[in-house]
Amino acid sequence: MPALPAQRSTSHLVLAILALAVGGFGIGTTEFAIMGLLPLMVADLGVDIPAGGHVISAYALGVVVGAPLLSTLGARLPHKRVALALMLLFTLGNLSSYIATDYGWLLLSRFISGLPHGAFFGVAAVIAASLSAPTRRARAVAMVMMGLSVANVVGVPFATWLGQQFGWRTMFLLVGLIGILTLGMIARFVPHQDVRDGASITGELGALKRGQVWMTLLIGTVGFGGFFAVYTYIAPTMTEVAGVSENLLPVVVALYGLGMVAGNIVGGRLADISVLGTIHWVMGSISVCLLVFAFAVQWAPTALLFVFLVGAIGSSLIPSLQVRLMDVSPDAPSLASSMNHAALNTANALGAFLGGAVIAFGWGYTAPALVGAVLAAFGLGVALLSGRMDRNRPSVDPVPVPAAR
Repeated sequence: MPALPAQRSTSHLVLAILALAVGGFGIGTTEFAIMGLLPLMVADLGVDIPAGGHVISAYALGVVVGAPLLSTLGARLPHKRVALALMLLFTLGNLSSYIATDYGWLLLSRFISGLPHGAFFGVAAVIAASLSAPTRRARAVAMVMMGLSVANVVGVPFATWLGQQFGWRTMFLLVGLIGILTLGMIARFVPHQDVRDGASITGELGALKRGQVWMTLLIGTVGFGGFFAVYTYIAPTMTEVAGVSENLLPVVVALYGLGMVAGNIVGGRLADISVLGTIHWVMGSISVCLLVFAFAVQWAPTALLFVFLVGAIGSSLIPSLQVRLMDVSPDAPSLASSMNHAALNTANALGAFLGGAVIAFGWGYTAPALVGAVLAAFGLGVALLSGRMDRNRPSVDPVPVPAAR
């Protein structure tokens, strides 16, 4: 990787990564804050709760569709231009949600808002990695993902409060303003990079032919499926099993968010030492943590401790997965990296479904944690198999990244 000019080795590069992280902060805020404003939204639009849930699903569907589609379409464009275009689409989608006058308009606007989600994080990860020394790639990627974690601690609670005080639509206005700020910061601080030699739509799509790409996506899907099996039902679990007061649920959510922040920091540092080793360690730790959580949740103090640990251990997996996808598809890093977020949204749906199924069977609110432990153990098995496949094939040299200027 070409060395960057000295003047870009300090504050300018920090600001470039901060610009991308601010975009992640806006994405995380709009993705999760709508859940807390759901009752207000459905009452205003005159629809029922299941219909309101479709608004959340529309965003997730946009993520799954947009990640491969927009990453592929941007293959022949400079990364900075792609990041700007994606953030512009995200901003317009949220401003459209703010002015939406009916349910159908809002549904479409949320789908549009979700389209750039995965592709933005994908190209942001590639930019951050290319601006950093090889030994600090994962930490740079983790700092971009930090925006998503901080959103759960600061952005989501504030946007929820704002929506409660001034109307649920103001959340979308807030996110739109964050998007405008991000556009300005990317334009000012992210350096231009020429298009990589040989980059093409066909080349990006070639990533989907690689078994290791799908293996890594499967690790993320089942690993985070276990994580979401627990978190989706954390509110009734804490109140019904741990005996935590409903008034303390914001504290529970904040602990989870703080865990995500800590996990991102630690996960980035560990991944710079060993990407696959970190995936193996984290997947095993998730399985053990969720298994113990099923018993620790019986008492409020240990339940609160394990909410933090679940958030921390789960989020520490993201940087290594992101870097792993770029490593196993060096000639199509944007598409492979963006698919990570499509996999995580699939994990969200999988975990919520399986967790809800075992509760519906009458196995209680601790059962999702046991399901999650099994899913994480399966993810560890996939990760071990992926590592074995690596050892049995020739190494792939990374594709040179164009110098920033």
